[in-house]
Amino acid sequence: MLTDNRVAELLRTSSVEFRELEESHHRLDAELSELRKRHVLTPQEELMKKQIQKEKLAKKDKMAELIRLYRENEARSAAR
Repeated sequence: MLTDNRVAELLRTSSVEFRELEESHHRLDAELSELRKRHVLTPQEELMKKQIQKEKLAKKDKMAELIRLYRENEARSAAR
């Protein structure tokens, strides 16, 4: 059985959607890291931080879904 990392590698080469999600996830992670470097955040920055965290999680969930769907398709193909 393929590991999540191996499936992600395969999806990076075959799925534009997966690549875009991953790039966006990394960009959001960098933005979040910049906010975390500050000792005190303004209320607006706190809201931005929460929004980034939610968006980042949504991207990660979608990538996990694509990995799951890839596995299901592979299992169906192998069963034939």
